[in-house]
Amino acid sequence: MRVPQNILITGAAKRVGAHCARYLHAQGANIILHYRSSSAAAQDLANELNQQRPDSVRIFQADLLDMQELQALADVAKQAWGGIDVLVNNASAFYATELMEVTEAQWDDLLASNLKSPFFLIQALTPVLKQRKGCVVNIVDIHAERGLAGFPVYSIAKAGLAALSKILAKELAPQIRVNAVAPGAILWPDHELAEQQKQEIQAKVALQCTGSPDDIAKAISYLIYDAGYTTGQVLTVDGGRTLFI
Repeated sequence: MRVPQNILITGAAKRVGAHCARYLHAQGANIILHYRSSSAAAQDLANELNQQRPDSVRIFQADLLDMQELQALADVAKQAWGGIDVLVNNASAFYATELMEVTEAQWDDLLASNLKSPFFLIQALTPVLKQRKGCVVNIVDIHAERGLAGFPVYSIAKAGLAALSKILAKELAPQIRVNAVAPGAILWPDHELAEQQKQEIQAKVALQCTGSPDDIAKAISYLIYDAGYTTGQVLTVDGGRTLFI
């Protein structure tokens, strides 16, 4: 049986983050479920999982672009159930930015959400993660390696997060392992996507289908529990889509 872990997941109220929370909770983990604005969804998920195992999920609201709120989240994580073992940096802003129309505010928002806040959250949690020989899993993107047209700032930010994963794996070894998961086509964006666009994307996936959020959750679980000799790596989970980019 796997040893339970205390896991902080950022952006865990909805979509892939919520699936990961459910999956890791089912593995026996205690979850700090961070959210920024999805209060109702976070509370519903916490209630659902706490009914299965009392006081196994706690929620915390924070705008990770605010350094004081980020530090408050880290302080809570340091104390929860005796200390955090795992940080999953999942929270992310994602939207298109036409190159010639990018504003400084958009640049700051995308870089802060996808790169700055993961860095400073790792920094804040390094002492407890070192003490508990924990690990970090960053959620990057296949477009960190091969940029997505129309999304230059997002692609740059995710490329930075992939680089962060590699350099911090070196900086924090041997006590803390740092790895990343790069999803491909898993869930369609919240904004409506034309059926033709969906078919065009699926046609460029070697396995000819989109993935499931559980595919990402399983990859994260592997890096937490079964990859004790793995650090500084980016695990791509994309059905072979990068073969055609």
